[in-house]
Amino acid sequence: MKKLIKHPKICITDPKKFKLKNFKTNEKLHFKNEKNLKKELEDHKDEIAECQELLYAQDKYSVLLVLQAIDAAGKDSCIKHVLSGINPQGCHVSNFKTPSKLELDHDYLWRTYLQMPERGKIGVFNRSYYEEVLVCKVHPEFVLGQNIPHIQTLKDIDKKFWKKRYQSINDMEKHLVENGTIILKVFLNLSKDEQRNRFIERIDNPEKRWKFSFNDLKERELWNDYQVAYEDMIRETSTEIAPWYVVPADDQWVSRAIVGRLLMEQLQELNLHYPIVSDEEVAQMQEAKKALLSEK
Repeated sequence: MKKLIKHPKICITDPKKFKLKNFKTNEKLHFKNEKNLKKELEDHKDEIAECQELLYAQDKYSVLLVLQAIDAAGKDSCIKHVLSGINPQGCHVSNFKTPSKLELDHDYLWRTYLQMPERGKIGVFNRSYYEEVLVCKVHPEFVLGQNIPHIQTLKDIDKKFWKKRYQSINDMEKHLVENGTIILKVFLNLSKDEQRNRFIERIDNPEKRWKFSFNDLKERELWNDYQVAYEDMIRETSTEIAPWYVVPADDQWVSRAIVGRLLMEQLQELNLHYPIVSDEEVAQMQEAKKALLSEK
């Protein structure tokens, strides 16, 4: 099968022509049933774990997995199922919620930049700096709370403002890639009907009620606004070095399998290997071995 990182049904290859409505939320690709999905995901996890060990040993690259989605799209469960086989020391998950006073006293990229993965590690952003062109675009009043010079009223937050913000994100990602961070950006594409079903399930299931938020219902009323914001975000920030992947999310096992395979393929593309030890170092190791064996 063609690599998913090149698959036209999920990979954005021509951002300027991107339309979110052209990407199905219930697309299955080659994944046909849950049994096969689970088996393939397990195979992915084993390969990801092996690649992560090589990533750590080589200490040359880092990988950043960015997950963006509407409420109840399955970000948490996706992270749990895709990354459960990785050595915890080689992976870090960051979740970005309402900015603190300290974070608001810095530029809007600061708090996420602090959590960027170091070389040899996989970092996962459960939501990210992209919230600054999503929730802030739907609720521009949040931008006023960032105390940005020359932004005094909502009228100042115009098309030119968002264009600059998209460009700032693209520039930051370009800088990260040039310095060894591989960026894998995934939008979990959930339908409005399926979101409703998952909200109802949270209400009906005592073990999931803690996940339900009345604020999610308020945000659901702005569904169309968010769809426009997601479409603009993907169109403006899907680049050759850091493309967006629109992953169907109505079936959570499909989305997990796709994200697992995307991460696996992205790691495989790096052609990772253990550091090469020179002949001189091998000779020194043999001398060290002799010394260890001669100990009483």
